[in-house]
Amino acid sequence: MNSEAEYPELDQLFETYFNQDFDLWGNTIEEIIAKYKGGTTEQHCEQLINEADRFMREHPDDLDEALLARYGNDFDPAPWGHTARSFLDLTQRLLSKSGIP
Repeated sequence: MNSEAEYPELDQLFETYFNQDFDLWGNTIEEIIAKYKGGTTEQHCEQLINEADRFMREHPDDLDEALLARYGNDFDPAPWGHTARSFLDLTQRLLSKSGIP
C-alpha cells in the first residue's frame, strides 16, 4: 500500500492488528485495541485518534466505502457488528480511556 505517510497509525492498526490474524492480539475489539495501546506510545495513540478524525472528516458521505477501499483487504467492520463510523468512534474512545494498558 502506498499510503504510509497519509495515515500511518490507521495503517498500522488495520494492517497489523485487525488483519486475518487478528486473534493473535485478542478476540474482541477491546482486547485488540488494548494490545495496540500497550505496544505503542501515548503520542501514537493520540496520532491514531487524530487520523481517525481526519479520515471521518474527509469522507463524510462515503465513510464505509472509503474504509473498505483503503483497508478492505485486511479489515471490514461489518463482521464485528460495526459501521466504519461506529468502529472508528469506539477505537477513539478505547484509546482515550484510562485503564487500558
